[in-house]
Amino acid sequence: MDLNLKPAESFREDYSFSNSDEAILRFPFPFPEDTYMYSVNIEPHIRGGETKAFDAVFDLDEHYVGDMADRALVLQQDPLRCQVLPHMMEAQWDTLELLMENLALDYPHHFSLTKNGDHWHWINHPLGIEQSFVFGDPETLPYPPFEYITRQVQGDFSLQDQRDNNLFMDGGMITSQADWSLNFDIGMSFHEWHGPVPVAHEMGVFDRALAFLLRLQHGKPMRRLNWTLTANPRLDTSPENYPLWGPERAAITPQTVGHDMCLRVELQTLTRLSRSNAILFGIRGYLIRLEELVRVRKWAIRMHRVLRDLHPELAEYKGTARYRQMIVDYLAVYDDGRVLNMGIAAEQEAI
Repeated sequence: MDLNLKPAESFREDYSFSNSDEAILRFPFPFPEDTYMYSVNIEPHIRGGETKAFDAVFDLDEHYVGDMADRALVLQQDPLRCQVLPHMMEAQWDTLELLMENLALDYPHHFSLTKNGDHWHWINHPLGIEQSFVFGDPETLPYPPFEYITRQVQGDFSLQDQRDNNLFMDGGMITSQADWSLNFDIGMSFHEWHGPVPVAHEMGVFDRALAFLLRLQHGKPMRRLNWTLTANPRLDTSPENYPLWGPERAAITPQTVGHDMCLRVELQTLTRLSRSNAILFGIRGYLIRLEELVRVRKWAIRMHRVLRDLHPELAEYKGTARYRQMIVDYLAVYDDGRVLNMGIAAEQEAI
């Protein structure tokens, strides 16, 4: 696949980020029906599906250059956004191999990986990176292997170690999270790091999810979509930087809600790593302004209905409680009462 890359955009301050028509149509809209309640909603992560965001194992898009620049800036300001516990070195090399091989396979015009035994040669054309190294020898890379490769791939990544019939978050590259902290969660068990999520625990969602993940097989990755709402197209909405982005939420008005409020969707992928038996959890984030989203009529109508009828506790957790009615009112003018087809596909070829 070819990437129509934009020059670096900003995900902070002046917020020059915007989606092209192509990017809007490939957006992974998260609502297959008119109502939303938590479910495990996991499906096999195979190439292809209702959105072009599913066409590659690790999706890259037009925002790649700006996304990676923002990650580098976050790491410069706070190196603890990337941490891996010492016993996870094998999982680090697993991750590097998995990402390099799939990027080179899915985007051959942009990435190249050549192997000669343990001597590997990696080329990343968009970022101007070329590196020869010895697989298994971290001294031959400028960063530890997990950090090295995740500095070059859109989306956050965490490493889950499986032991004692549980999963533990024992590593991560987390620079674009939706209001949670790797530095706080590292080393936690599955239920511990999901502790703040409302309603789902009472429904048994996380018990079922953990049981499923413990059985995840090598070569059979899975995926799901998750979502929240955020003020402005900011990637880094971390607790550590709340003083920077928190006040932006209070500044939303009925006049600015279409431009300033964004639907934030995570394409979450779960992959069993071959050597370490750890799980790589990919959290590929997408942002779309409401004024961009409503250009797809089906999505405008469905999102209106989902937010209008959302459980109050979920509304609070998803960041909508303060201005949910404002958003519902903005979207209501697009809802003509028609019956919508199930599924997330845009169902239109152009906008």
